[in-house]
Amino acid sequence: MNIGEAARQSGLPAKTIRYYEESGLIAPARRTQAGYRDYSDSEIHTLKFLKRARDLGFSVKDCATLLSLYQDRHRSSADVKAVAQQHIAAIRTKIAELEQMDATLSVLVQRCHGDDRPDCPILRDLADKN
Repeated sequence: MNIGEAARQSGLPAKTIRYYEESGLIAPARRTQAGYRDYSDSEIHTLKFLKRARDLGFSVKDCATLLSLYQDRHRSSADVKAVAQQHIAAIRTKIAELEQMDATLSVLVQRCHGDDRPDCPILRDLADKN
């Protein structure tokens, strides 16, 4: 099937599929005599795998690792678990950072009168933290 159909079936934009090929994450698709990409059902399955991994927030590098582990029938599930655990730790760190940003901005918004006066504690804080 062509890249448009592969994109539709996998849920990935054609541009992303091309990027995955160019970056070496997936092997380049076979080409028809006319030069069009031709994807197999197996390649669609791989693209769906990558979409799901990206939807869970795994980096492209982690996706490459997970794909390699998925394709290795002699893999250890501990290796897969370690990748997922590292990702969970990164997510939790990001959540903590976002919660801190939320708390800071909430305080600043509460201090701002939001009226016609030019005085703004939000801008003052941004300027003072340089």
